[in-house]
Parts: sequence; C-alpha cells; structure tokens
Amino acid sequence: MVDGVQYIGRFLIILGIVISAIGGILLLSGKIPWLGRLPGDIIIQRKNFSFYFPLATSILLSVILTFIFWLIRRR
Repeated sequence: MVDGVQYIGRFLIILGIVISAIGGILLLSGKIPWLGRLPGDIIIQRKNFSFYFPLATSILLSVILTFIFWLIRRR
C-alpha cells in the first residue's frame, strides 16, 4: 500500500512540473515573434471568416518535444 501511495505522489509531482513548464512556455510564446508565423502555416482570410492552422509550427514543436523526451528516456 505504501508503494502505491509513493507512486501517486511522484506522479503528481511530475504532473505539476509538466503543467508549470507548459504554462511557462505559453507565457513566453508571445515573446517569440516567429513562432506561429512560419512558412507552411496555413492562413485563409475572407471578409467575415478567418482560418489559421499552424502546420509548420506544429511539426517543429513535435520534433523538439520528441527530441527532449528521447533525451529524458535515454538516461
């Protein structure tokens, strides 16, 4: 029973760190001018309609996060 409680405690600590990191990234994302405006991001604007799909930005973030998680798992 104690092992299960310790596992849940570690999980909650890691989850809190991950949520804090995501919050920090969201706060700093406005200060990175090129993020969200990369070539390959799809923008369609009409009179009463606007559609934005950050395709290139999503791919870039996916590659960066994959590399970071690969480094963490490698240890």
